[in-house]
Amino acid sequence: MVQTVTTAFFGLIAIAFGVGVFRSRSMVRSALSLLGAMAAIGALFLAMQAEFPGALQLMMMGSEMAIMAIFMVMYMMDPGGLGQMEMTHQKRPSYVAGIIAAAVAIGVTFFVDWGPVVAQAPDPITSTHDLGIELMTRSMLIFETTGFTILVAMIAATTVAIARRR
Repeated sequence: MVQTVTTAFFGLIAIAFGVGVFRSRSMVRSALSLLGAMAAIGALFLAMQAEFPGALQLMMMGSEMAIMAIFMVMYMMDPGGLGQMEMTHQKRPSYVAGIIAAAVAIGVTFFVDWGPVVAQAPDPITSTHDLGIELMTRSMLIFETTGFTILVAMIAATTVAIARRR
């Protein structure tokens, strides 16, 4: 019962912060809301006894948000939202896309046969072990390639920003 309550609690917090990402006019507040949503998702994993994905979510999103904040301050004209800049664009298509996405999510949740519920959840230690084996074997090339690509993009963006100032 406690696990169900904490899972629902962190799920609702993640949704609330996710809404805050799109409701704020400030890039900084949006980034902090996104950080809150990602931290709530990490806590959601921890509440479901998935320690490895939970810790990975918290560590990766914390460092990602720090990098994003640096680039946001470097490139945005008004990252704090103190000016009268309009931070939202294409509102009608965004509303239509949001309504369609919500309808698809509700349809998938309630009208797709997900199969029988597992009587006994796998042991958290076994789940973590199996996930670690997956990440270190078949998916390793994907993670290494992604990490290298992100590093190259950060170096290129910084180089472009420095070159413009000269």
